[in-house]
Amino acid sequence: MRVKGFFDPKRLFDVVLAAILLIVLAPVQAAVAVAIRRDSPGPIFYRATRVGMGEQAFTMLKFRTMVAGAPQSGPRITGRNDARITRLGRFLRDSRLDELPQLWNVLNGSMSFVGPRPEDPRFVELYDPLQRTVLTVRPGITGRAQLVFRDESRLMGEDDPESDYVERVLPQKLAIDVGYVQQHSFCGDISILVRTIVAPFH
Repeated sequence: MRVKGFFDPKRLFDVVLAAILLIVLAPVQAAVAVAIRRDSPGPIFYRATRVGMGEQAFTMLKFRTMVAGAPQSGPRITGRNDARITRLGRFLRDSRLDELPQLWNVLNGSMSFVGPRPEDPRFVELYDPLQRTVLTVRPGITGRAQLVFRDESRLMGEDDPESDYVERVLPQKLAIDVGYVQQHSFCGDISILVRTIVAPFH
C-alpha cells in the first residue's frame, strides 16, 4: 500500500501537531501512567487491533481503563456501567485522557487527528461495500461520528451492549463517516478538531 507523501497538508499538520502535543503533554501522560499503576494491577497501556486505511490492521494505543484481562472476561463493547471499568478508568474515559497515547499512532501514520474511528476487525467484517469506503482514508482520533456519538455507551443496554452497538449504533456512525469520506477537506478537518476541543465545555 502506498502512503500519501509526507508533504500532504493534512499529513504534515498531523506530524507537526502530534510531535508538539507529545512534548507538551508528556507530564500529563506520565502522571496518568503513575495513577494507573497505583489504581489497579495490570499494564499501563491497552493495545487494540484495529483496521485502518487500505484495510490494514494496526495496533491502536490507549491508556488502560479496565481491569487486567477484561477483553477475555466479557463483551468487546462496554456499557456505561460495565463493572470491568476501573474507578480511574471511568474518569479517563469521560475526560478522553485515555486516548492521549494515540498521538503516537498519528505520528507513525497509522491514524490521523480527524477521520473515521477505527474499528475492531470483527465488526469490519460486517461492512457492506459502501461502508468499506471509510477504509480508504486514515482513521482518526476524532471525527464527525465521534462528535455525534460522544457518549455512545449511554445508548446501549446493559444486557447485550455488543448487539445494540452492531444493530443500532454502528450503522449510524458508518453513515456519517461515509459522508465524511465523500466530502472531507483540510478546512473541514480543522473545524471538526476545534469542535472536539470545545465540546467538553458545552
